[in-house]
Amino acid sequence: MILRFCTRTVVKMGMVKPCALVSSCHLMKPVSRTCVNGRCLTYQQALPTQPVPTLQHTCERYLILLEPFVEVDELKRTKQLVQEFLKPGGVGEKLQKGLEKKALNTDNWLADYMVQTDYLDNRLPVVAYSNISGSFPRMDFRDKQGQIRCAAKVIRAILDFKTMIDNETIPVDYLRGKPLCMNQYSQLLSSCRIPGLEMDSVVFHGKTSYPSRYITLAYNSQFFMVDVYNSDGTPLTVHQLCVQLERICSSSLETSTEPVGILTSLNRDSWSKCYDRLIQDKPNKEALSAIQRSICVVCLDKAMPQVPDDMYSRGNVLQMMHGGGSQWNSANRWFDKSVQFIIGEDGAFGNNVSHSCADGTIGMTLTDYVSASIKKLEIIESPTVPLPTPQKLHFNITADIKKAIEEAKQSIDNFDLHIIDFSYILFLHSIPTFLELGVHRQHCASYEAASMRLFRQGRVGEIPSTSSASVAFVVAFNDPNKKNTEKVDLLRKAIEVHKWNTSMEISGQTVFGHFLGLQHQATEKNIPMPDIFTDASFDRVFDYRLATSQVQSKSGCLPCACPYQRKTYDICYTLLKDDMAFVLSAFKTNTENNSEELKKAVEDALLDMRTIL
Repeated sequence: MILRFCTRTVVKMGMVKPCALVSSCHLMKPVSRTCVNGRCLTYQQALPTQPVPTLQHTCERYLILLEPFVEVDELKRTKQLVQEFLKPGGVGEKLQKGLEKKALNTDNWLADYMVQTDYLDNRLPVVAYSNISGSFPRMDFRDKQGQIRCAAKVIRAILDFKTMIDNETIPVDYLRGKPLCMNQYSQLLSSCRIPGLEMDSVVFHGKTSYPSRYITLAYNSQFFMVDVYNSDGTPLTVHQLCVQLERICSSSLETSTEPVGILTSLNRDSWSKCYDRLIQDKPNKEALSAIQRSICVVCLDKAMPQVPDDMYSRGNVLQMMHGGGSQWNSANRWFDKSVQFIIGEDGAFGNNVSHSCADGTIGMTLTDYVSASIKKLEIIESPTVPLPTPQKLHFNITADIKKAIEEAKQSIDNFDLHIIDFSYILFLHSIPTFLELGVHRQHCASYEAASMRLFRQGRVGEIPSTSSASVAFVVAFNDPNKKNTEKVDLLRKAIEVHKWNTSMEISGQTVFGHFLGLQHQATEKNIPMPDIFTDASFDRVFDYRLATSQVQSKSGCLPCACPYQRKTYDICYTLLKDDMAFVLSAFKTNTENNSEELKKAVEDALLDMRTIL
């Protein structure tokens, strides 16, 4: 297979309780933040570029990763393919030299290939497969006025964060005392993904000569341009923003307008064809450009059906991920936009972030800032100043576009998820292997996402979770004849292997990324794909059945990153003050997966680990 890189980003943070036998969570100290005015990008040019690992080292690690998945004969055959690939003057050496040359002429060869492969070339819908979301506990309002007041505070907080981005005063992120790449912050706002017939693109308007001065407001599946700055360049006050939002809500009772926004939930080929037809019409083209150039989208959602309190979190995550279904708020979105903040009339609150524009940890920094700010912002009545009337965006809809809208309505709600809260902060690093053994009765490829921001323009990497050591632990764990002391010893060994794999990944010695770069080199140079990449054993390591990621939040936001392909499970987890939360997801259309069984496997694994430790 052609290696498809992961779409999950994480900066690992550590918390140990009640013992030190934890996962790679403890490998990285919490990211520290230092604010120095005007110096957010001070260290940017001094950051190292993404290194190209040696071919020998990557191939040796590949064979080690392969050991848990293949029998002796298949491993022997794969070793022969690797030896052929490593021959002096052979195809491997040629591809390696091409990759090394690219590395000399770009800030980050891996990020370039990853963004292209995972996002821009990917034809799956961005909803669930690519975008990530965050949800909060229900806010303390249940009416339209409360919704408007909350939304006004959210907008003002976003504008204050934007000021820090523009002035380069975002606190610098550090990991293990080393500064991280801050470039993604400048891409977070005023950005948008654009559908293409074969490949998408991403536009960043934040650093243009004429930056955006407005947001897009989504209400009743309609879109409005709302100016958010005064004529002197100062941001509107919370009170002024309330006035603007009230104008829209009191005048936009019409709900018969075709819900154009739901088209952004289609697969990229279908959406790009619709997009191409839409921009043939001048008003449509202008409306699309207005959304793309706006700072962000703020969605005022209608209230969702009431559910018992113990079901609220699950429903809220679904609402943030896809709107809750076409009959509710799925058309009240523009899923291509880099950032959408969502406020429901019933107190629902969260966001949706395009992974093609920025990684999860970057979006969470904005989310935490907004959450903290809305608790402090007050609505103080401002002197009466004439404000521009918000402008509704109009679309001319043809019969074929209307048909596509109806198709999109039928396909939006295609995945299932469960949430687990666990009151002990223990995390078994090999839990992906353990869970897959419980669900599928077999070992399978799994990965944990990692941040690569120690390098200039760094994005994400993949830490292999399944190793011979982790498999040995899982097998022993299920053996009633094994003593607990033996199981703990095997767990320690598995953790050491995982620590090694984590260190290798974040230091740039990435097996997955290296092979991805070599594959792209073969394609670019019109070289037949080497046998090492088309061999069946290659899929056993890189055709993942389980993806896991951790995204830390200071504000109690529950992150969700759904499966990046139909046959994959996803577990996104976060460490909270007194417990940890898991969001487990799988697609309904894949009958081989069972999210209910996955939930039980996670619960059983956590309880078993609590017992053994």
